[in-house]
Amino acid sequence: MHKRFVLACLLPLLAACGQNAEAPSVATPDVPAPQPISVRFATYNSSLYDEADGGLIARLEQGDDAARKIAAVIQLQRPDVLLINEFDYDPEQRAAELFQRKYLEVRHSGLAPIRYDYRYSAAVNTGEPSGLDLDNDGQTGSPNDAWAFGKHPGQYGLLVLSRFPIDAAAVRSFQKFLWKDLPDARRPMNPDGSPYHSDAVWQQLRLSSKSHWDVPIETALGKVHFLVSHPTPPVFDGPERRNLARNADEIALWTHYLSEPDAAWLCDDQGRCGGLSSDARFVLAGDLNADRLDGDGDHVAIAALLDAPRVDSSFVPRSEGAIDVAQAYGFTRQGDVATHTGDFGSHTGTLRIDYVLPSRGFTILGGGVFWPRKEGAGYDWTRASDHHMVWLDLTTQDAIDVVR
Repeated sequence: MHKRFVLACLLPLLAACGQNAEAPSVATPDVPAPQPISVRFATYNSSLYDEADGGLIARLEQGDDAARKIAAVIQLQRPDVLLINEFDYDPEQRAAELFQRKYLEVRHSGLAPIRYDYRYSAAVNTGEPSGLDLDNDGQTGSPNDAWAFGKHPGQYGLLVLSRFPIDAAAVRSFQKFLWKDLPDARRPMNPDGSPYHSDAVWQQLRLSSKSHWDVPIETALGKVHFLVSHPTPPVFDGPERRNLARNADEIALWTHYLSEPDAAWLCDDQGRCGGLSSDARFVLAGDLNADRLDGDGDHVAIAALLDAPRVDSSFVPRSEGAIDVAQAYGFTRQGDVATHTGDFGSHTGTLRIDYVLPSRGFTILGGGVFWPRKEGAGYDWTRASDHHMVWLDLTTQDAIDVVR
C-alpha cells in the first residue's frame, strides 16, 4: 500500500517590538501536495514451471537463479496485489511458501524484502488427465490429452499474492466450466467442415486451460474482485485451430462475466450461477495470450474485452525496453510496440499480451511495464521470463477527496 502523509506546521509571526517594526521574513519550505491512498495491481508471467512433477519445489529448495531474478523484480516494483502466471501448483503450496520465504523475504541486489501475508492458489486444468483422446492420435494419457496441455498436474499454475485479506470463502473458480456451455462457443472444426472432436468428447471439454478465478480482496480502497486467468496460446495446434478457438472463448468468458450478472448458464465450480454484480469493482489481470492488433490470436475477442462497457482500458502501460527489442527484430506491427509485454524471439517478435484492466470508477494514477533497456538497472532480471511485469496504480475519488 502506498501512503504519503504530509504534516503542515503553522509558523507564527513574531510580534513587532515597536509600532513601526516589521515582521521578520520567514522562509516557507516547498511542501509536496498530499497524495491519496493507492493500491498497485500487477500481473507477471514468471516462467517458474518445471517439466517434472515437484521439480519447481526441488529447484526452490536448492536455490534457483531465475526465481531470484523474478523476486528482485517484485521487490523493486512492490505490487500490493499480484498475479503470478506459470507458477507450478502443488496442493500443499510448498512451492509458494518456499518462494515467499527463501526469495521474496530475502534481500536481492540491495532491495528491501517483501512479504505477502495472503495468497490464493488452487488446482488448474494443465496436466490434469482427462482420460480422453483429445488430440485424435488414437491414444490417451499424453500431455495433449490433459484437460489442458501439461506434463503433470499443476504445471503452469496461477498464484495470487496480496498484502490485503483475501475472502477465500467467496472465491469463484471456473476450472470445470464446460466449453459447450458458453454462448456461441467456437467448436473446433476440420477444414472439411466436420467437428474436430467427437460429440462425446465435445460434451465433456473444459473451457479454461488453467482456471478462471474471481478472487475478492479487501483492499485499502474497499473490496476489489481480482479476476485472473491465463488462456492457452492460440498456436501449437493444427488446421482445425483448436487452440485459437479456445483462447478466444476463454477471453469471451470474461466478457460475458462482466456483462451478464444474472446469466443462469454461467455457473462456477461452487455451484453459484451468474456473472459479476453490476456494482462490483474489479481488476482483471493475466497473460491473455492475445494482442488486439498483432500476432496469431483472435483480435475480435480481445478487442471485445478491452472495449467492454465496464472496463477502463484507457491507460496502456509502456516501456522503453520493448521499443528497443521490437526495432531489433524488425517485424511490421500495427500496434504501438512500446506497449508490448512479451518477447518471443526472432521468429515471433514482441506482442502486448499481458494485461491489468480495472473497472470504471477507479482513478488510474500511473503504471508501466518492467522492461528496462539493455543498459538499464535490472535488465538482467528480465531474462528469467519471456514476459514482463505489468502494473497499474489505482485510487478512487473518495480517497482523493480525503486529502483535499
